[in-house]
Amino acid sequence: MSRIFGKVCQNGYVVRDIEAAMKHWTEVLGVGPFYYIERVKMDWFRYRGEASDAEVSIALANTGDLQIELIQQRNEAPSMYRDFLASGREGLQHMSYWTTDYQGDFDRFVALGYRVGQEGQIGGPQGRFVYFDTETHPGTVIEVSDISGGKGAFFQRIREAAAKWDGSRPIRPVRS
Repeated sequence: MSRIFGKVCQNGYVVRDIEAAMKHWTEVLGVGPFYYIERVKMDWFRYRGEASDAEVSIALANTGDLQIELIQQRNEAPSMYRDFLASGREGLQHMSYWTTDYQGDFDRFVALGYRVGQEGQIGGPQGRFVYFDTETHPGTVIEVSDISGGKGAFFQRIREAAAKWDGSRPIRPVRS
């Protein structure tokens, strides 16, 4: 438990091949099922304060209370994902904390001196997220994600599916 951010809710892995990563997690590690969004539709996305047209695929599954997110960037637009891969790394890139008071928490973290690396919105104002530039050690970027809307309900369905998963249908496509 972070005294600043609270409980880690998700580990985010940036990968070069999301299909291979899902196969590894489901077949080798037994984690699934993965809910796969081949092309995430973002309302807007900014990298270091500038608009960016980053295109990403994501896959989400749970292992207990911890959500696993796999991310593959599909273009060369500026993002912290691209930076991570360009540095020669692949794997754990961020830990995510979830909130139902996004603006209040965002303002508090900025007031504490955290700098925004990238931020965006998916599916309206209750789908906001921010990645703070906290990486002084690989894999320690901090994401804060608003779960007060539909995203929170979707994440709960993923957790429930994982708790009952029998190994069938390991990849479940989702339209964004």
